[in-house]
Amino acid sequence: MQSKFAIPIVVLSVLGAIAFAAQWTIERQRVYSLTIATGNADGEYYAFATALSSVVAAHEPKIQIRVLETDGSLQNAKLLAEGEADLGIIQGDTSLDPSVQAIAYLFPEICHLIAAPSANIRQFTDLRGKRVAVPPQGSGSYAIFKHFQTHYNLMDSDFRPLPMTTAESYEKLQAGEIDALFRVIALGSPSVRGLLQRTQAQLVPIDQAESMRLTLPVLEATEIPKGTYDGALPIPDEDIPAVGLRAILVTRRDLEPAIAKVITQTLFEFRNELVSQYPRAALMRLPDARENLGLSLHPGARDYYNQDEPAFLVEYAEVMGFLLSFAVLAASSLWQFRRWLDERQKNRADMYKLKVLALLEKVEQANTPEELESLRQALFEMFHKVVTDLDTDRISQASFQSFTFPWDVALSTIRHRELLMSRAMDYKDQKPEMRR
Repeated sequence: MQSKFAIPIVVLSVLGAIAFAAQWTIERQRVYSLTIATGNADGEYYAFATALSSVVAAHEPKIQIRVLETDGSLQNAKLLAEGEADLGIIQGDTSLDPSVQAIAYLFPEICHLIAAPSANIRQFTDLRGKRVAVPPQGSGSYAIFKHFQTHYNLMDSDFRPLPMTTAESYEKLQAGEIDALFRVIALGSPSVRGLLQRTQAQLVPIDQAESMRLTLPVLEATEIPKGTYDGALPIPDEDIPAVGLRAILVTRRDLEPAIAKVITQTLFEFRNELVSQYPRAALMRLPDARENLGLSLHPGARDYYNQDEPAFLVEYAEVMGFLLSFAVLAASSLWQFRRWLDERQKNRADMYKLKVLALLEKVEQANTPEELESLRQALFEMFHKVVTDLDTDRISQASFQSFTFPWDVALSTIRHRELLMSRAMDYKDQKPEMRR
C-alpha cells in the first residue's frame, strides 16, 4: 500500500515544486506597466509625472510608468475610477470615487486673479461689473472660483463670468476683451510670467484663506512673493496674500501595495533627482500623522510612512509628561524662537539670492565655454545646498519659491551665452568666401 501511493505523492511534490519555481521566476521577471493621468503636455502635472517616471525607471526598472496627457483633475478621477489609469495627479478639492486612494502631497497650486492694468481691480469684490474669464464649467478650478464668489457674496448677475480655456483667457486679456481672469496654477508659471510682462496686468490679492477653510478645508493661506514673475521691475512689487491648495498623487485601491510603496519611496528618498528635473518637487512634504489627504491613504504608501514608527505611547511617554509640565512656561520662549528662526531663514534665503546675482555678473563676463560650464556647476551646487536647507528648515518654503526664479534666470542666461559663443565660433571657422 505504501509503494502504491508513494510514486503519486512524489510526482505531485515535484510538479508542485516546478510550479512554484516557475511562478517565482515569472514574478521576478515581471515588468509592471502603469499609466499616470496628468494634464496638458505643457502643464505642471505632466512635467512632474515625466520626472517621476524617469526617476522610478532609473531605480526600479521593473516599473514602467507611461505619462498620459489629459484635460486635468476631473478626467484623471474618471480614468482612475474606470480602471483606465493606475495613477493620477489631482487638485486637492477634486471629488473621487471610493476606489481611489492617496499616495502623497505634491507641490502647492496658487489661485491667481489677474486684472488688466486699466480695469481698476484691487480686490476680489472689485469684479462687480467686470468681464471675468473663469475656468471651464465642471473643472476643479471652476469649483474653487465659485467657492470664492460665494465667500465674497458675489452673484453671477453682479459681473460677467466667461468660462474659457487658459490659452483663450490669456489671448482675450491681451486683446482687451476681458477685464480679469482667474486660474489655479503652480507658483512661478512661465505662461503667467509672460502674460504679466507682455500686458503689464496686475496680480490681485486674495485674502481671508483661513475663513474660507471653514467650508473648504483643503485650502491653504499662502502668498505670492515679491519678484516672483520678474525680479527687475519687480512683479509683484510686494508680497501679496494668496490662497493655495495641494496637488495630490493618487492611485487605485487595487494597485499592489509593494508597487505603491516603491513609488512613495521614490518620491522622498530620491527627491533630489526629481528636483533636478522638476524643481517644485522640493515642495513635497510628508503627511502629518494627525491629518489625512481628504481621502484614505493607500496601504502601500502607509507602509512607507509608518515603516520605522514605534508605538507612540511607549516611545514618548516620558517626553510627553515632561512637555506637559513645561508647556506653559515654554510658550513665550517658543514664540520668540519662532520669530528669530523666521528672520534667520529670510536672511539665509537673501544670501543665496545675492550669490545668484553675483554669479549672473560672472556669466556676462565669461569668454569661454569652459568658464560657463564652471558657472553652471556652481549654480547647481548652490541649488542642492538650498534644497538641503529647505529640508532642514534653514529656509522656508516661501523663500525657496522666491529663490527658484532668479536661479531659473541664471540658468537660462548661461544657455543663452553658450548659444552666442557657439554661433560666434561657427562664424569664425567659416571660410572668407562663405561669410560673404
